[in-house]
Amino acid sequence: MEFDAVVLAGGGSTRFGGVDKAMLVLDGVSLLDRVLMATAGAVTTVVVGPVRTACREVSWTLEEPPSGGPVAGLAAGLGYGVAPVVVVVSCDLPWITAADVQTLVDGLDEHDSHEARDGLGVRDGFGLRDGSGREQWLAAAYRRSALAGAIAQVGDPRDKSVRRTLAALNLGWSEPSRAGDDVDTWSDLDG
Repeated sequence: MEFDAVVLAGGGSTRFGGVDKAMLVLDGVSLLDRVLMATAGAVTTVVVGPVRTACREVSWTLEEPPSGGPVAGLAAGLGYGVAPVVVVVSCDLPWITAADVQTLVDGLDEHDSHEARDGLGVRDGFGLRDGSGREQWLAAAYRRSALAGAIAQVGDPRDKSVRRTLAALNLGWSEPSRAGDDVDTWSDLDG
């Protein structure tokens, strides 16, 4: 199934003392490039954040107004591409791979047959759980129409909660894995 990718890379990195988290390097590769390599199978990739050096050709955009939070970033990113599936990833997922991204996309179809048979409807998205089992809403594949509809429901997307915005969607989740572990502090890079 074809998919587009929206990479969120516009946060303020306040827990890193203002250091640009997207450009932090782990094992010789920036966090942004790690995510871009994992999403290389996308038809279209847009990075929501300031233009930076990247390992491959992508589109760039900013949420309007800038620094409006991840829901505003999603709204801006949905303006790119037309694939029916959108893989949403934050730039701070250094252990996600192309195989994990494919699992997200495949998870939509895999669950559809079971859910439809059980009368639960079609899944709107499928996401990763981190190593502790926490659902990572910004490491997921979503049906474009469902994601766009949820964002439209909140009106102005600035400073809205991702969980509240997407709470009405029918989502499935992976088993816990390191692929869903994000980097929020310096110690997370040691993980």
